[in-house]
Amino acid sequence: MTVVHLTDANFQAEVHESATPVLVDVWAEWCGPCRLMAPMMDAMAAEYAGRLTVGKLEADGNPISRDGLQIQGLPALILFRDGQELARHEGAMAKPQLKAFVDAHL
Repeated sequence: MTVVHLTDANFQAEVHESATPVLVDVWAEWCGPCRLMAPMMDAMAAEYAGRLTVGKLEADGNPISRDGLQIQGLPALILFRDGQELARHEGAMAKPQLKAFVDAHL
């Protein structure tokens, strides 16, 4: 399973209308901690395939979605189920923390 590229145009369909929970990674090219999280998003997409959709939303290029999510810091990880926000974490985390964050809400 691959990471879904989220945009203002597809955010509603890919996140709010998804049949599976969605982990959204809000990131920016200039954000060092965001780049550290990128390989973990690929790993999570593979590990949780069929149970979780992983999507990445580039903050600067998608201001409608970014502002709608009220992003305060990057990276921001937001877990959605049935279109509703379940949990949010701002800042980088290690893979064990990321797995615990996801597992607590699946």
